[in-house]
Amino acid sequence: MKKNILKITTMLLLILAVTSCSDEYFDVNTPAGTATEEELSMSDLLGPVIHSTMEGQRSAEIVFGNYAQNFVGQGGTAAGRTSISGLWSQVYLYILPNVKVIKEKAVENNATHYAAVADILTAINIGIATDSWDNIPYSEAANGPINNFPKFDTQEQIYQNIFNLLDNAIAALQSPDNSGFTLGKEDLIYKGDIDKWLRAAYTLKARYQLHLSKVNPAAASDALATIANGFISNDDDFQMFYDEKNINPWYSGEILSRNTGNVHNDICKQLVSSMNGDYFPFQNSALDIDPRLPVFATNNGASEWKGFVSGGAGKAPDGTDANTQFVDGGYYTRIDAPLVLITYAEAMFIKAEASFLANGGTPTSVGATPETYMAYMEGISASMAKFGVDGSLYMADGAIDVGEANLKLSHIMKEKYIHNFLNPESFVDYRRYDFSDEVFVGLEIREEQDADDSDFAGQWFRRADYPSTELNRNSENVLANQKEPVDPVWWDR
Repeated sequence: MKKNILKITTMLLLILAVTSCSDEYFDVNTPAGTATEEELSMSDLLGPVIHSTMEGQRSAEIVFGNYAQNFVGQGGTAAGRTSISGLWSQVYLYILPNVKVIKEKAVENNATHYAAVADILTAINIGIATDSWDNIPYSEAANGPINNFPKFDTQEQIYQNIFNLLDNAIAALQSPDNSGFTLGKEDLIYKGDIDKWLRAAYTLKARYQLHLSKVNPAAASDALATIANGFISNDDDFQMFYDEKNINPWYSGEILSRNTGNVHNDICKQLVSSMNGDYFPFQNSALDIDPRLPVFATNNGASEWKGFVSGGAGKAPDGTDANTQFVDGGYYTRIDAPLVLITYAEAMFIKAEASFLANGGTPTSVGATPETYMAYMEGISASMAKFGVDGSLYMADGAIDVGEANLKLSHIMKEKYIHNFLNPESFVDYRRYDFSDEVFVGLEIREEQDADDSDFAGQWFRRADYPSTELNRNSENVLANQKEPVDPVWWDR
């Protein structure tokens, strides 16, 4: 099993030489044919593992972005239950078996920084997997063919593994590596910058700590302490760029598909109404939209921005025709756009939310500390800078610059939601706050339009089904852990 997986991955290496985001790296590191595990170096495997990690995040977002109402299916379609099999394949075929080989080779060569990056990538991938499916195979997941029927670890166990992996990575990255093995072009995120990997580990740890806000009373305080060592500027953003030869998948999946008459998505009213003044009316008459909105969407020259109601058969909130689509040439819909996993702006919103909660804030309370407010405003500023827009009018408007005494959790989470457009983290946030319209102003459940999902009418989807491929080959363990798609995962209960 391991050899077959590695052959598949070696084939992926050859494919990625044509399709990935770093021609120079793959020209240097691609093996000349099918290779065995022994013939593959750490650098041979790291680039494809990173690529699959980022593509896996997008696989989740294709459905979870609909659940979180970033977008809808063409004409307003709401997504039904899902197995997000693309993410499962990335994690269990292309990532975990190969990151295990990287880790083994790193340990063998005492390459502690390589091992640390392997641990961070493992944490990211079991993190998105458990947040999607709850209980998942991990401790026995890469043991084939010795064990082709891996048990499922509980989500609580997975989260402990996530923290252990990140803590180990932090300790290793804080210490010198004298092995002679250094990360370089194969590091498609930071090009071997160990300090940035260290700050990424802290920032990811704070994100996962905050995920546990329902089940751990100290979650906010823990995240607040951790984020102090996290990202320090937009230069730290964890992202992977494409180019004109190896085009961004959102560009191909949305812009090219639409331009060629194929199936695509449209922009949902929850995002648009959070950005056009509907939910948070602007006080300055010179300000009619959030300046980031045209970076995400187009209204095709109309005088108003009208997002699609989820499941609303093409209508906007006022009952007229919706008009918002993905914009050609937008930040995420350029040919050479990046896929983004976590950013400095999100780190500031994590800090703002954690500080708000740690100081006694609730979904309905008003008022915050100076630290909370500064993090909230810095997050907005960083977001504006990242998306390349002038946010001065927006940030000065009374609907945004509300002052410490008037800050609500809904202000923080609105800004985090906008900034994290096309990031599956928003679906985590929705679940943590039970899809509350007090936290996410204006949020409404999808309108039902699909008889296949009539059993779940009036209920929010909260998890994915296990893919049928896993059910077919590991049925006993899958059936023991499968629940309905509206059942909460462990940290959501």
